Amino acid sequence: MNSKKLGFGLMRLPLENPTDVTKVDYDVLCKMADRYMEAGFNYFDTANPYHGGGNSETAFRECIARRYPRDSYTITNKLTFFIVQKAEELEPFFARQLERCGVDYFDYYLLHSMNKDYLELAEKIGAFDFVQKKKAEGKIKHIGFSFHDTADVLEDFLTRHPEMEYVQLQLNYADWENVEVQSRKNYETAVRHGKQVLVMEPVKGGLLSNVPPEAEKLLKDAGPDMSVASWAIRYVASMPNVAMVLSGMSSMEQMEDNLSYMSDFKPLTESEKQLVEQVAQIIVSKERIACTGCRYCTDGCPQKIGIPDFFKLMNDICKFGDRQVQMSKSYYNHYTGTLGMGKASACIQCGQCEAHCPQHLPIIQHLKETAEMLE
Repeated sequence: MNSKKLGFGLMRLPLENPTDVTKVDYDVLCKMADRYMEAGFNYFDTANPYHGGGNSETAFRECIARRYPRDSYTITNKLTFFIVQKAEELEPFFARQLERCGVDYFDYYLLHSMNKDYLELAEKIGAFDFVQKKKAEGKIKHIGFSFHDTADVLEDFLTRHPEMEYVQLQLNYADWENVEVQSRKNYETAVRHGKQVLVMEPVKGGLLSNVPPEAEKLLKDAGPDMSVASWAIRYVASMPNVAMVLSGMSSMEQMEDNLSYMSDFKPLTESEKQLVEQVAQIIVSKERIACTGCRYCTDGCPQKIGIPDFFKLMNDICKFGDRQVQMSKSYYNHYTGTLGMGKASACIQCGQCEAHCPQHLPIIQHLKETAEMLE
């Protein structure tokens, strides 16, 4: 794996139209990929659900695989269990992924968004044997899994499947001591089992780039020229067992900011680490809904409700107070009126969103609260 720890997450790519996540802006993505590769980075991460039904994979093929020699980059893809649920679906799903990405093999292949239920499903349909078979065939170089559950489940997982080489975890300073996400406990469990860690959601879906004013002041006083988001990425990249930190970059501006401190990475000092932990306490005290904006909840929503968009508006109110209420209402009206998203009150409580949520959020209840606040 490249010694440079910044990975390009292909989950929040630039769009041709901000209202349509399926239409990736290839021109901008090509320029971003070029800049990223020129700076000496080469790790890309995608999955079938990103940007809806394979569009992230196709974007990777068009902007990277067809424009660069195969040995100049690494690509990670994933086996998604809310799509694949039968043994006979494994082979065709994997074959389509290779085709969409435009490659003959994946450098890393992860069992996607694993929890206790998906672990049982994966064992039932033979997914572990399948990925090991593909590794033996040379279609996969390294196997692992991304994980969203408690540390005791992770302990059981790694005990049962020591063949897994990598663990991708949601690590960030706001979730480090979170009792549901359990970032610290999961990290320590992976380390105890001798596994290298890949980091997802280091900026918590963008929430840690837009922190409460008192938290931002602490960070800006300590590093006037450093972006707020940089502290979040440096915090996890400083951990000794972290092999790669993914950043879902959607603009050249974000790319340039990340490259500015990750090209010549310097770990946090002890005093900087203490400062970030102080900021975490401020943020956690104000955040209401622990949504990372992954958008798994919106795929298949019969009412087309903009769940993560609405939850961000609710969190903004919690973080920034009464002065934010009118602004959030204005955005809400724009989403539901101009952009045609279903209102929070349109929820029919079918529960598919909660079944797909990696954070196990009580989405239905939060939507009720959202309707009361913003409608």
